[in-house]
Amino acid sequence: MNTSIDTAERIVIKVGSALIVDAKTRKPNQYWLATLAADIAELRAAGKQVVLVSSGAAALGRPFLTDAEKSGKQGQLELKQAAAAIGQPRLMASLQAAFDLQNIPLAQALLTLDDTEIRRRWLNARATLFTLLDNGAVPVINENDTVATSEIRYGDNDRLAARVAQMVGADVLVLLSDIDGLYTDDPRKNPDARHIPTANGVTPELRSCAGDANASAGVGTGGMATKLDAAEIAWSAGCSTVITIGKPEHPLRRLRDGGRSTWIVSDLTPQAARMSWLAGHLTPEGAVTVDAGAEKALTSGASLLAVGIKSVNGQFPRGAAIAINNAKGKTIAKGIVSYQAAEIEQIKGLQTADVTARLGYPARSAVIHRDNMILVEGED
Repeated sequence: MNTSIDTAERIVIKVGSALIVDAKTRKPNQYWLATLAADIAELRAAGKQVVLVSSGAAALGRPFLTDAEKSGKQGQLELKQAAAAIGQPRLMASLQAAFDLQNIPLAQALLTLDDTEIRRRWLNARATLFTLLDNGAVPVINENDTVATSEIRYGDNDRLAARVAQMVGADVLVLLSDIDGLYTDDPRKNPDARHIPTANGVTPELRSCAGDANASAGVGTGGMATKLDAAEIAWSAGCSTVITIGKPEHPLRRLRDGGRSTWIVSDLTPQAARMSWLAGHLTPEGAVTVDAGAEKALTSGASLLAVGIKSVNGQFPRGAAIAINNAKGKTIAKGIVSYQAAEIEQIKGLQTADVTARLGYPARSAVIHRDNMILVEGED
């Protein structure tokens, strides 16, 4: 059972409002942010890619809505959205000031629920995040509260962080909390509560232990129950979750040094979980036929490139699931396509270097990336 972030290649770290914003001054905890940035710099120096999911925008913007606070209407969605709009640039400025000390560039990405639930938008967001990571940036993700509605929003950044971990194929999701893991009861109320160091998945028994862990902080929206929701999402994607206290300085260094935490461990790797999901959810909306060279490359683990495609069957959008057939009409693979059918008709048979000139805009790395593809036994 792996319970260490030192063995992870890609890590998503979620930081809540109660850690970023001082509840008394309502200003950023700048020193704490500097220690977090130092910890992330250490992870990056060890060869790890890091994504940060950060709350705090609404909490930082709320003090500027004085009329709303006096009238007691802070809970209205429009006021929350306005607070987030005011606070988001302040949040990013505070984070960048902390990461500038480590010479680490940050990249802001504001997501809505549709960005992780609609396949085409999911592909766009995923490609952007991978490009940022490959170019040495730390993506900082928050929900786009200014445009999200009560019907189409995550509601808390624990679940958002889990969806992001799922999107980027993270090995570990770190949820920094106001408590050092999960207990059999609230240890602040019950001295006999026992700490739970590890669990294999989110069980009903584990859920029964979840209390309202952050209610007293007054600046966040999540609790231990939402952290277990997040852990369940991450677990299904082959990503283990660790819940640990974030208040002390250098919280990630503390975790790496053996600080108390609760690990909810997934026995699958992100890649294995993704392949399992693809196998059970891909119903082809169309097909392409490939030549013998492409067939051989695919069976060796390569992505599908335009040069190997001979023909296109059906009309399908970008992000659709399609079948990949060989010259004899046998289905040899299925996958999620990066181009719509009409575009593939234009670029089939072309070398990747020629695709941009034909389409008139930058080419994607593959028609179907190997991470979005599964090989199947030959089907008629």
